[in-house]
Parts: sequence; structure tokens; C-alpha cells
Amino acid sequence: MNDEKGNRAVSRRRALQVGSGLGVASLAGCLGFFDDGQSADIPPLSEFRGSGSLVDGRPAPGGTSIEDLPNLSGDLALYIGGGEGGIYYEFVEMLEDIYPDFEVHSTDNSSSSLAQTIVEEADSGASQADVFWSIDASSLGFVAENDAYEPLSDEAVEAVGNSQFVGDDNAWAGVAGRARAVPYNTNELSESDIPDTVQDFPDAGALQGSMGWAPTYGAFKAFVTAMRLLRGDDKTRNWLENMSEAGTERRGNEYAVSEAVANGSLSAGFANHYYAMRVKNNRPDAPIDLAFTESDAGALINAAGALKVQGTQRGELVDDFVRHLLSAEAQEFFATISFAYPMISGVDPVGGLPTIDELSPPDIDLAELADIEPTLELMDDAGVSG
Repeated sequence: MNDEKGNRAVSRRRALQVGSGLGVASLAGCLGFFDDGQSADIPPLSEFRGSGSLVDGRPAPGGTSIEDLPNLSGDLALYIGGGEGGIYYEFVEMLEDIYPDFEVHSTDNSSSSLAQTIVEEADSGASQADVFWSIDASSLGFVAENDAYEPLSDEAVEAVGNSQFVGDDNAWAGVAGRARAVPYNTNELSESDIPDTVQDFPDAGALQGSMGWAPTYGAFKAFVTAMRLLRGDDKTRNWLENMSEAGTERRGNEYAVSEAVANGSLSAGFANHYYAMRVKNNRPDAPIDLAFTESDAGALINAAGALKVQGTQRGELVDDFVRHLLSAEAQEFFATISFAYPMISGVDPVGGLPTIDELSPPDIDLAELADIEPTLELMDDAGVSG
């Protein structure tokens, strides 16, 4: 629902009950054995999991359980951005059901727009949000670079397993990762046909005229931005032009690229990893697999994350909220419903994906991906308009 200011108050539409899967500690939580006396219903693990072939048979997640975290109590103003907002709202609603005295008032927009709003509000001394949950690290970095944040506590960020996904001065914490990948049709290609770096793609004979991409997609623009930062404008422009001349086909989004690969109308493509996983989860026999390049823009790992907004009067609640986003249950939720990469070491990625530690992302400051205007100009120059 919306209030008169156009903000969304997250509705409590779940009536979670204690199931047989609850452990003794969870049952104790239900009976109200917490320091502040607040009653809390912590659902069984199955409530935090998606379904499908990639989820069946997963081990129980490791990490810190919600039942071992401080209770959430009070109102929280949340700016929430990005294409995964519906999944994020669903988890927030679960937290509201677990904690009856906790309520979130959310405003949604694109992550970049909300980042700009936060900076403008901080400059005027009229911040409206307590926490910013962004789909990408570049928007978090923009807020941090403009000093419109307050550091998260060490306890809030300590669960993140890779320092690349924690901002300088604890400015933000990653909560869900996504890796660039090359989905390929296993009936047409083998993994050995996929070059180790994206720079070699235009010359890969097996891929000539059989590749797909989605230049209008935000993730593709971030990928090109990373290439520009790593290799410079000229080489990036040449790469785009060469890929276009090699017959790379345009699709509307990266899920469409992955579907086309699975259907055989494309042999391979460029996409975030989770689109192929969604195809596989729905169609277990689909002839699609993923290859990953090494130490270049094609191996970029970006992250959704959370940041404490400057001027909040609810700093401790923000810290505890972020700790819940990094709980075992939350990370299992993001891994099995959106097929994101977990940010904590105790939760496995789905479907046999390599872990983040097994991938080879480039050494790049994710905050620099916010510098997208030169990328758009370069893409236009190359005839690959975004």
C-alpha cells in the first residue's frame, strides 16, 4: 500500500506458523524467550527456500541464524532499488512477520535515482531514509563518495566473506552477488570453445555469428564500463565494433539471451549468471551451461548491498537489519529464489556453480562502475546503442 507521500509500507501478507521443521532454539523464540520480551515466529528453513531442480537436496546453510541475532523493533525507512525489488520486499515482509514490533516503510525507484536522491537530501540536511538497499555496488559507491552515509558496525559486515564486497570505512555491505558469465548451448559447443578472456571472442571461429547480447541492459553497460576502466576507451570501442561485425545478435534482456541459447537459436551469449540458472531450474534438461572468463570485464562480479544513510536516528536498527540480510536464512533465500551468489561462506551457490573464491574477477573498485556516461557515449560511437 502507499501513503500520501507515495511511499510503500510493506504489508504483512504472510501468517507464518511454527512448523515441524523448527528446532528447539526456534521454538524458544516462538515462546518469547528474548531479552526484550517480543514474541517472534521464526519459520522453518523451507519457508526461506525456493523450489525446483536446482534447490532439491541442498544442505542446510551455515552462518549465523536469525534466531541468534538481536530482535528487530521499530520503524525503518528503506530506499530500495533495482530489478530484484519484488524478491527483496518478500524477504522484508518475512522479517515483519517474524518481529511484530518491526515495520518497514519503503520507497522504490532505480538504484541510481535513489542514490542521487540520498545525496541531494544529505546536502540539504533533510534525509528521509535510514537504509539504502541497492541492486548494484556502483550506486552504493556513489553515495559513499559523496559522504552521504554513516559506517556500518563491524558486527554488521563481519559475515561478508570477501572484502571486495564491503565498502571502505564499512560504507556498505554486499548481500547478494552476480557474476558475468557466458551461457552456451551444450549441443553446439563445449567449454573449451569459450575463450578465457572476452578480448578473444571476436576471433573465436566457433562463435562467429552465433553470439547474443543485450546492450540496453544495465548489467551489460556495467560490463562495458568495467572493460573501459580496465582496457581504455579505444580497445573497448574496437571490441564492441568487432563483436558487432562478427554478427552478435541483439536481444531485449539477458534472460532472453539465455533462453535463446537454451533453445538453440544462439550458440552462446553474454549474461549475468543467474539467468541461465533460472532457465535450468525451470527446464532441467535444457542444453545450457555456463563458462567464466578470467580476470577481465567478462569475469566481473557485482553485488547488491545495503548502506546506512547519513542522518539516520536508527543506526543500531540499521546495523541489525543488515545482519539479518547476511543471516543464514536470508542468504539461502537469495541463493535459491533469485539464484544470486551468497555473500557468506556458509551458504553454497546453486546448481554446482563455482564459488566466488573459485572465480577470477578483475581487480576493480565496484564503485567506479557508477561512471556510466562515458560508456554510453562510447557504445553510441561503436554503433551499439544502449
